[in-house]
Amino acid sequence: MRSHTGLRALVAPGYPLLLLCLLAATRPDPAEGDPTDPTLTSLPVREEMMAKYSNLSLKSCNISVTEKSNVSVEENVILEKPSHVELKCVYTATKDLNLMNVTWKKDDEPLETTGDFNTTKMGNTLTSQYRFIVFNSKQLGKYSCVFGEKELRGTFNIHVPKAHGKKKSLIAYVGDSTVLKCVCQDCLPLNWTWYMGNETAQVPIDAHSNEKYIINGSHANETRLKIKHLLEEDGGSYWCRATFQLGESEEQNELVVLSFLVPLKPFLAILAEVILLVAIILLCEVYTHKKKNDPDAGKEFEQIEQLKSDDSNGIENNVPRYRKTDSADQ
Repeated sequence: MRSHTGLRALVAPGYPLLLLCLLAATRPDPAEGDPTDPTLTSLPVREEMMAKYSNLSLKSCNISVTEKSNVSVEENVILEKPSHVELKCVYTATKDLNLMNVTWKKDDEPLETTGDFNTTKMGNTLTSQYRFIVFNSKQLGKYSCVFGEKELRGTFNIHVPKAHGKKKSLIAYVGDSTVLKCVCQDCLPLNWTWYMGNETAQVPIDAHSNEKYIINGSHANETRLKIKHLLEEDGGSYWCRATFQLGESEEQNELVVLSFLVPLKPFLAILAEVILLVAIILLCEVYTHKKKNDPDAGKEFEQIEQLKSDDSNGIENNVPRYRKTDSADQ
């Protein structure tokens, strides 16, 4: 009876409005965000998440910063899969640290201070630690600890392993075959994919439908792309992409395909110069040899020169000469 009486009391005149207000107050507001968001999760959900990732490995990194540091101190943190990450910055100074504060930023955006941060001061050393779980690619990036008004900082660059290819362009010839190679040191990608670049985008290479390409690798941390029956249009940029649980990494390779005439051009130019020089030498030899074997040609030339000289002398002799007389004789 008491329970029924209490129920009637809630629906009695004047109480329906109070009941509606209570229901509205307990209803979640959609504008507050997704309740599964890690930053808004309740304590039980957060504990469930921590239990789910409790078996992950721990990646711990330290950076030392001093008051004389003029540039940011950086360290790379490489992750293949979800992991616990512990970042620690140790700041050492000669002055009092009571007024020194430290803030954490991700990609230059301030991080909210939660229970994952821990800062301690001991003597002239200030230690700040940030511990969190990296479980997707959105959490990759630059994490920085910033000290004081001078903003002395240490930066942790968290990224997936990088794939490495050949730095110099690979040169091959039309009709030949060539092999492009990519390697990921000390890592095991889940998958490798090759792309060929055109003027606008990257085009995936399907080795199953095109016999021109063969993709293989002797180890999981490397991949090879073999291209057969090369044409000049096969030259260009090729990308190998390594896929990990936390993201992707790619490397560019350059292929240059030449025709066989290209390496012959310098040789042909030299050969043409040699032929021209030999021809000039032969012409000179022929002319000299002909002149030695035909002495009459030299005599005829001398006779012609002699006749020209005689003619000129005869003309001078035929010119009348006039004698000068003194004016006194006249």
